Amino acid sequence: MEITELFCRIDDATQSFLNEISPKTIGKIKRNSRLSLSEIITILIYFQISSYKDFKDYYIKHVSVFLRKEFPNLVSYNRFVELIPRAILPMFYYLQKYNENEKTGIYFIDSTTLKVCDNHRIHSHKVFKGLAKRGKSSMGWFFGFKLHLVCNEKGQIMSFMLSNGAKSDQNIGIVTTLCKGLAGKLFGDRGYISHPLFETLFHQGLHLITKIKKNMKNKLMQISDKLLLRKRAIIESINDQLKNIFVLEHSRHRSPINFIANLLACLLAYNFKEVKPSVKFNNGLLLNEII
Repeated sequence: MEITELFCRIDDATQSFLNEISPKTIGKIKRNSRLSLSEIITILIYFQISSYKDFKDYYIKHVSVFLRKEFPNLVSYNRFVELIPRAILPMFYYLQKYNENEKTGIYFIDSTTLKVCDNHRIHSHKVFKGLAKRGKSSMGWFFGFKLHLVCNEKGQIMSFMLSNGAKSDQNIGIVTTLCKGLAGKLFGDRGYISHPLFETLFHQGLHLITKIKKNMKNKLMQISDKLLLRKRAIIESINDQLKNIFVLEHSRHRSPINFIANLLACLLAYNFKEVKPSVKFNNGLLLNEII
């Protein structure tokens, strides 16, 4: 997506946000900026699409050099960092209001780790002190947060939630909040095996389907559910793209606010992605492909 098209879509949503949200909710702005709110958000999202992995390099070497024409009122890097918190509420608003997702009845759930520092520096880490916690994933111990996602078979993110790294995937409060308003079938990995969670979701109108552990008795399953369970890799592909194509995870954050801004910008950048991982169907039949 070209930056002009991106700006136009963001600007429409921002104007809607400013018209709907009262100034009291946003808070009093101490100092006006030459850059508009839409321009700030566009620069943040375009960073996720660029090949840069460090925002300072991206802003100084790319935006300040090659995008002067698109942003004639550009400010210094230090001033832009001060403006980033203003973009958090509008970006969250956009994700909630303008997220192009469809309630198809087929959903996949998973979580991914967000490390904020190397394990050797946990005791000296200060930026997320009191917020980040130790957790354990299939890749071992880590210090940071977890991003919980629910998507449909078209690769569209239905909902997301951030928790500290110590939270379990089976946490009923997290899963039920993620799946609020959804009905149909929900496919997850073995980490979501929990009878209380299954019952809670079932009463909510959602059938939780997971693989079984080695010490569990085998159960009969519809062939369509078995095939869709094999396609759970779709949400793992989304997590992989968020981390490797976009800049979801890095250890250079200097404040929790900028961490949240980076997370929201990353999810928005994925939302604007034209080709998403998806499960292909042909006349109602499941094909063995994920594109």
